Amino acid sequence: MNSVRSTAVGGTLLTVAALVLSFGAGVQAQDTSPTPADNPVRDLQEQVRQLRMLVEEMRAENTASRAEMNQLRQDLQTTRALLQNSASGVSQANSPNSSVQGASVAASTSAADTQENASLAERVQKLEESSSLVGDKVDEQYQTKIETASKYRARLHGIVLMNAFRNAGGSNNLDFPDFAEPAAPGAPQSSFGATLRQSEIGIEIFGPRLAGARTSADVQLDFAGGFAATGNGVNFGIVRLQTASLRFDWQNTSVVAGQDSLFLSPLSPTSFASLATPAFAFAGNLWGWTPQLRVEHRFSISDGQSFTVQAGILDNLDWEFPEYPFYRYPQAGEASGQPAYGVRTAWANRLFGRQVSLGAAGYYGRQDWNWSRYVDAWAGLADWQIPVAPRVTLSGEFYRGRGIGGLGAAVGRSIVYGPSPTYGVAPIRGLDTAGGWTQLKFQLTPKVELNGVISEDDAFTADVRGFAVDADNFGPILGRNRGALGNVVFRPRSDLLFSAELRRLQSFPVYSTRRVTNQAGISMGILF
Repeated sequence: MNSVRSTAVGGTLLTVAALVLSFGAGVQAQDTSPTPADNPVRDLQEQVRQLRMLVEEMRAENTASRAEMNQLRQDLQTTRALLQNSASGVSQANSPNSSVQGASVAASTSAADTQENASLAERVQKLEESSSLVGDKVDEQYQTKIETASKYRARLHGIVLMNAFRNAGGSNNLDFPDFAEPAAPGAPQSSFGATLRQSEIGIEIFGPRLAGARTSADVQLDFAGGFAATGNGVNFGIVRLQTASLRFDWQNTSVVAGQDSLFLSPLSPTSFASLATPAFAFAGNLWGWTPQLRVEHRFSISDGQSFTVQAGILDNLDWEFPEYPFYRYPQAGEASGQPAYGVRTAWANRLFGRQVSLGAAGYYGRQDWNWSRYVDAWAGLADWQIPVAPRVTLSGEFYRGRGIGGLGAAVGRSIVYGPSPTYGVAPIRGLDTAGGWTQLKFQLTPKVELNGVISEDDAFTADVRGFAVDADNFGPILGRNRGALGNVVFRPRSDLLFSAELRRLQSFPVYSTRRVTNQAGISMGILF
């Protein structure tokens, strides 16, 4: 029985050792899975989280193996004691007149027991050495949990990201431009810089079960909230809240409350040159970190095939700038007295071993711009993620709407004034817009991927010409904003990345000529 038990423990430890020794291969295997077009950092963080869960399971299994080995050692000691007592009894029972045959039998029995005892001791010693090796490797991969004030655990995650770039042409922002602007008269046409303010840090908290639901919370911060008013203040980025949400997850239903990304527009192009705002955030990629309350329900149709319904209410924002730095006043959407509403449905399946998904969404929000001037903001959206070949994935989004500057459309412009916004009774018009983006991802190797993206946001000039002036509270009116990029991403490990990217932005003001800016950059990051 002890031999069988030792064999079982040996098999368990060898399995754990194999898992640990193949940990690096597991990391590479994670990289072979398709990268969703959502936030690439969070996708990598999810891979690291899965690996950490695997290490924790291995650690628990190793602990159980050690306990079983201790029990085996106790059994061995008991066996030794019994054998010693048995040998002593046999010695006392044998008289000087005992036959030679009886002595020979006793000696043979004692020799067999001693041989089995030695073999068992040798096995235990080998198991101890294997367990020590596995324990050292698991401890090397295992990280101590963050201490919290409660009994529930927390996990620190994020990315330390370095971006270096060179720009040709003017733009609204040097390190991650959103649209092109003309360079000031007499100013240089090119610039070079570097920044770490797009680094991110987050804390995930795992709470108790409530009514059968797993509870959790997550806070995500970056350093793109502005600059300190001091020398070289561009290097001292101010901490900024990105997202902070609470989750209640049942098997097929989830409730999310907090400031989160738009569930109506779940995808984004893959780019590590622009994390503070998603790539092409004002050139066809709707986005926003918006306070919201939503419910999600997942229907399992068949093995690998599912249908998801999401619905919720959102803070009714329209991209107005705050009037004061410390006091908050309602924006036009909030002044309507009601939230914005959103709903999305999505179908998902497996193709070429990866996920294929198709989604459709709708949005509505009423805005009150004072003096009985109302705008009904609305949008229809579609998104797709389709593996068109074993290593090639096509993804993207499209939208058509009105007054949705709060979602990043029309470069943050929801309305236009006519003839002048300085008059309280000046007529207004909700700005119609349409746009979208599409990305082709080629997984060259498990560690290298190539991405190409084109995008456009088109604010209808028919809503502007002959009605609106060009110098209102929101600055010059852009009719179209186009973008294109190509990048290569190299991930030698799931928590280490290098990327090189070329990006081009073309902006078309309604009342002036086209503007162009080009950016070449490299990114280096470590996830934790």
